[in-house]
Amino acid sequence: SSHEYKLNFKKSKEVCLSYIQDAMLQKQWKRAAEFLTFYIESLEKDFSTEYMGPSEIIWRIGTEILCHHSHSSMKEFISFIEQMKTLGVKRYLKVCLEHAFHLLCNGLIDEAYQNLSLAESWRFGEQTAIQDKEMKLIQAYRGLLDYYSWCKQKNIMLEHGQDGFEDLSVEQEMHSCFRKAAVNLKEIIKIPGVWDLFVKCYVDLLEFYGDHNEARQVLNEYAYNSKFPANPNAHVYLYQFLKRHGESKKSLISALKILHDIVPSHELMIDFNIMLQKSKKRKKRRLGLEVIFAALDYAGWKENVKAWSCLARQVKQIVISEKHLDWIKQEWNSRKDWWPAFHFSRYLAKRNWQENESLSYEKALVAGILLGKDCKYFKYVSHQGCKAQVKRFRILKKFVTKHNPVYLRISG
Repeated sequence: SSHEYKLNFKKSKEVCLSYIQDAMLQKQWKRAAEFLTFYIESLEKDFSTEYMGPSEIIWRIGTEILCHHSHSSMKEFISFIEQMKTLGVKRYLKVCLEHAFHLLCNGLIDEAYQNLSLAESWRFGEQTAIQDKEMKLIQAYRGLLDYYSWCKQKNIMLEHGQDGFEDLSVEQEMHSCFRKAAVNLKEIIKIPGVWDLFVKCYVDLLEFYGDHNEARQVLNEYAYNSKFPANPNAHVYLYQFLKRHGESKKSLISALKILHDIVPSHELMIDFNIMLQKSKKRKKRRLGLEVIFAALDYAGWKENVKAWSCLARQVKQIVISEKHLDWIKQEWNSRKDWWPAFHFSRYLAKRNWQENESLSYEKALVAGILLGKDCKYFKYVSHQGCKAQVKRFRILKKFVTKHNPVYLRISG
């Protein structure tokens, strides 16, 4: 029957699609291409009224196969993409972007720029307004390529500047690229979203021409506008900008505080901790201890000598002064059940000693304070250090033994 035929036909298409997916996952690109051919042929025989979005599927799968197939060429890829552009106006601009990306990946920068310029001039009735965001993306990526051209011209100017190089055509081309790049980059970063690369390039343009106020405003907007998604990089870029221009420590700390709240394991937490430790305000020094403890909760920091050095220095200062031992106690209470196995096992003591003496020293100091002189990590490292007749390990052993009562107070 007609109904049964349609059901079987639909099922066979789904099976063919699953075979394509399986072949792609196993990187069997020739097999995937053969199944895609069968799939396209089956679509030509499909008289069902149900919309399946075949052009989207063919475009996505076909592009992936052609990018990886050993016998595909740039000519074939371009031919395929041009056909995909005519399959549906709703996806025209997206396909143009895909085309531009592929050209860029193959080093064809001028061709990619030309492709984006043609896409920017595309108009198709109401679809032009509907695809406004895609058009802005087209313009933004063209802006990136204008920025790339600007960088090339700038480097020519800088390289020959000391030799009295004077070429008005290079300077004019450079300013022309700046204007085109700035206009398009400025537009895209107004739309709420993650625009890291575009923001960095736009700020670079502004800084080069001395427009620091505009650059600061852009970075502040990107970092603090609630309409934009939470983005750690936004605060990193703002911090780096403030640091480059010698802003106050208060501004730097403010930028890093939000970064800490979003990504406590970020590499800039060492800078943050050092700034906080140097502060005269007790509240900030307390935050510094919290920051470095939080960073060391993550496996990626386990062997970070700077991080352990920061923690060891602050813990040592607190122990010597015997002030604010409650800070250490508060941080340790939530970690004492898992940090000993995570950081201070005998196995780690042995490995750290063999691989990095400085790391084992800093960790042994922290372990001795937090877990006492009988801690496995401290005992192994201090014994090895004294055995090797390294003076600072003898001093370390005396220090921990002398302040062992502190461990009893911290452990409660």
